[in-house]
Amino acid sequence: MKTFVMTRVAAMFAILVALTGVMFLLQHISPLDPVKAQMGAQASGAAVAARREELGLNDPVLVQFWHYLTGAATGDLGTSYRTRHGVLSDLGTFFPATLELAMYGLAIALVLAALLAFSTTLKWPGAQVLRAVLFTSASAPMFLLGILGLLVFYKTLGWVPANGRIALADVPDGPTGLLTVDGLLHGRFDVVGDALHHLLLPAVVIALGPAVAIGRVLRSSLLDDIDSDYARTARAKGLSETQIMARHVLRNCVGAALSMTGLQIGLMFSGVLVVEQVFGWPGIGQYIAQSIPVADFPAIAGVTLMLGALYVVINTAVDLLQAAADPRIAVTGG
Repeated sequence: MKTFVMTRVAAMFAILVALTGVMFLLQHISPLDPVKAQMGAQASGAAVAARREELGLNDPVLVQFWHYLTGAATGDLGTSYRTRHGVLSDLGTFFPATLELAMYGLAIALVLAALLAFSTTLKWPGAQVLRAVLFTSASAPMFLLGILGLLVFYKTLGWVPANGRIALADVPDGPTGLLTVDGLLHGRFDVVGDALHHLLLPAVVIALGPAVAIGRVLRSSLLDDIDSDYARTARAKGLSETQIMARHVLRNCVGAALSMTGLQIGLMFSGVLVVEQVFGWPGIGQYIAQSIPVADFPAIAGVTLMLGALYVVINTAVDLLQAAADPRIAVTGG
């Protein structure tokens, strides 16, 4: 098990270094001069030359890459050309909104996935209706689901707000940046309620696709194991189908679902960037959408590195959870 953990962690760091190298290469071959982008077109040649020397842009490429790599490792992602603030500071401002939306989306996706898998495997009443609704919804693009959701639940029914993260003006300032958590910590249940009201529709929109993907994998594993020898033995002892599923089958089937969950979390963050545009959500989707038209490469690279790091770390954690659930994975190396 120890060897398995060390191998996975080493692979995680190798991937992160490779991703940082790709971002450095793209920035290095970009025709945009970062110094002129920072100082403006009216800056004198002497000022530009001095700034290039200060930033180390006259150093050999390998030295520049080392500085870029060590800077990224310590949180120095450069300065945004657009906001003139450090990219890490900007991400600290915008990322909590995206993280909160993704967390609730993932929670809803896992609940829907479990309902899909268990209801169809155990043939609960209404299972086929739930399956049809989820599969139909998941087949549509996220931006289309968002627009349809706004037309139905905001414009027609008036059940949800149109856009934004919260309608209240005096919201708690920290400590986490997650409005539902900060509201609870400060005893502001009005903030929690309003934040959940704004979260509901966009979270459901980003949850539908991952819910179907995870649910299908879990259902397939459950169907394979529900007629296994140990399940038949438990059935012969008088256990109900639900007890057999909960006590015996689920643990053996959770590995494949965990693996799919790790993949879907990465895809979910990319989907969040799209959904944020539809719902006017003030997260990193808005940040990068405003940075791309002005070629703000440090901001674009910072968002890419952060999302890439999240994806790699989450999938490494999923691998370790799979090994904990099924020790045979650690023995065979996955």
